[in-house]
Amino acid sequence: MLQPLTEIAPLTPTLEAARRASLKLASAPTEVKNRALAAIAGGLRTNSAAIIEANEVDLANGVAKAISAGLLDRLTLDAARIAALADAVEAIIGLTDPIGTVVRGSSLPNGIKISQVRVPFGVVGVIYEARPNVTVDIAAIALKSGNAAVLRGGSAAENTNRVLVAVVQAAIESAGLPAESVQTIDPFGRAGATELMKSRGYVDVLIPRGSANLINTVVTESTVPVIETGAGVVHVYLDESAPEQWAIDIVHNSKTHRPSVCNALETLLVHRHAAARLLPAVLDKLTASGVTIHADARARSLYPAAVPATEEDWSTEYMSLDISVKIVDSLDEAIAHIRRYSTGHTESIVTNDLANAERFLSEVDSASVMVNTSTRFTDGGEFGFGAEVGISTQKLHARGPMGLPELTSTKWVVRGSGQVRA
Repeated sequence: MLQPLTEIAPLTPTLEAARRASLKLASAPTEVKNRALAAIAGGLRTNSAAIIEANEVDLANGVAKAISAGLLDRLTLDAARIAALADAVEAIIGLTDPIGTVVRGSSLPNGIKISQVRVPFGVVGVIYEARPNVTVDIAAIALKSGNAAVLRGGSAAENTNRVLVAVVQAAIESAGLPAESVQTIDPFGRAGATELMKSRGYVDVLIPRGSANLINTVVTESTVPVIETGAGVVHVYLDESAPEQWAIDIVHNSKTHRPSVCNALETLLVHRHAAARLLPAVLDKLTASGVTIHADARARSLYPAAVPATEEDWSTEYMSLDISVKIVDSLDEAIAHIRRYSTGHTESIVTNDLANAERFLSEVDSASVMVNTSTRFTDGGEFGFGAEVGISTQKLHARGPMGLPELTSTKWVVRGSGQVRA
């Protein structure tokens, strides 16, 4: 057993239990893990009323604390969302178990056979806020990929997460796996989150999900390796040849489908030769849906109802019914603007020009780059992952929506028959 680290003493029993559970999970057969996932899905449906009741307490507390509309939306779990979570867990059952998959292999001239195989990380820590759906998503993906999960879900969703973790633990235990495969450290408060960040040797990787402030804090203060999920200052560029109906539909869906999430559109860029043709209709539909338009001077000349955009608007992740709009002179200027202000999450171009589409795909360096489609498709569920750990905006170890393979590492397996090195 690992020697307790004095600076994380309060969490030591929890983390040691997670380590023991991770050893069981690493060798658990796929059918056992799938049985646990099926039990989780069933438990969510059976306990839907209890989950909603706890969530209503968190929502009432959130309203009393005047948290933003975007966070309240992320915090909400209703019957439909719980059913969708259960469906997502069941979708993971149907996915290939990555553990033991051979990534590559070869035979050496001396007869030694080598192979690189996927293995779990071990213990995955996740720090997030006001997102109870993450509790279920992480639990399910961690379980299928053979990892134990230690969760810090934040005070805003504390009541909801308490019920969710209890449901998940009961389901896991019913399948013959350790209940400690998924644990919450919410009772330890912010001090627990700080200790989790310093728990190198107990936790193999740490994943933050939430505001830019939370993510930056974890990245800068953690001694545990971090997979950074970034904020989403997301762009759509309407090229000179953009079809009007595509422009209207894609911009509206990207902004209004669910404005509080990280793949929602925040900045609209429009080619100057297309602005007079496209902007009035595009912005009318946004305005009709309650969106506040923050526009530069040229865009306001075409749409006077907009409010003036400030320099701060171009780097703001609103997570609300707000959008910044800028007219640019060229594709080059659009790409330059994205390079300056983007967080590297998702960008989309609407165009009928194949050359411009290919330039955009090649020159825009974000985790997801799209042509003629809504930015809302950057999502693990939409990509066929069942659910997602988060959307990584870094380049090591994973990038974009993270599913089962992204919660694994690899090891080299070498098989010989008495060979020695000369």
